[in-house]
Amino acid sequence: MNYIVKSGDTLSKISQTFFSDTNHVQAIAAANNISDPNNIHVGQKLSIPVENMSTEPDASALVSDIELGTSEQHSDLIRIEQLQDFLPRTSIDILQRYCAPLNQMTRRYNIDTSLRLAHFLAQIAHESGGLRYVSENLNYSAKALRAVFGKYFPTDEHAEACARQPEKIANIVYANRMGNGNTESGDGWNYRGRGLIQITGKDNYSALSGFLDVDLLHSPDLLADDPSLAVASACWYWQNRKLNQYADQDDIHKITKLINGGYNGLEDRTELLVRAKQIFTK
Repeated sequence: MNYIVKSGDTLSKISQTFFSDTNHVQAIAAANNISDPNNIHVGQKLSIPVENMSTEPDASALVSDIELGTSEQHSDLIRIEQLQDFLPRTSIDILQRYCAPLNQMTRRYNIDTSLRLAHFLAQIAHESGGLRYVSENLNYSAKALRAVFGKYFPTDEHAEACARQPEKIANIVYANRMGNGNTESGDGWNYRGRGLIQITGKDNYSALSGFLDVDLLHSPDLLADDPSLAVASACWYWQNRKLNQYADQDDIHKITKLINGGYNGLEDRTELLVRAKQIFTK
């Protein structure tokens, strides 16, 4: 019997669901080759050793092969070898980490045609440096601060005083906007960009928390640490901005503008899109 890990699940909780007690944690861990019972993630498929089951579990806990996309009609749109062709500079460990969540979440958010998928993957690949970076890098030099964030660092002296201090930079750049408090609140750093489309700002973290039923306000690092949440946050952002309709129109300019606010990295996004179209076809 299969089960898909949900937000808030632990092996103890899953044991309670299926066996009406918490005494089967080690049996579940052994059935799934889990060395650390505390290390499971949202979207992970678990095999439940039914021979030890004494009670009938809640039907809502069960997942059929069709729901998992393992039937012929619901085969995965994204295969690991395709991800390797698409992102050859990204390690296989990272690609394996994201392959299953990408398949699960893109189906859930109707990013389910070759064209939609190509546009989505091109954008998240650019935003995350090939799925390698899921937390915003704010380790700027003074020169970079003046070039990128000149509005917030109007003098060389101010930039020099903050250079190579990511937390300080975030608290200045993101203060008093996107629902964040002032520089002293720490909101800029706490709610810096995370996930595969860099969700940023307390308002976005709050809205995403409500949608996913996960407390990201108190545990914002989950967006970077949990691959399913990193992918889900990108899909949520994609859905909120109704980007499927522009993918259907093959309009990379509109999609880039709605994600980036401008056209930064358009050349790279376009190259990624061309490659994605060649690789991710039905």
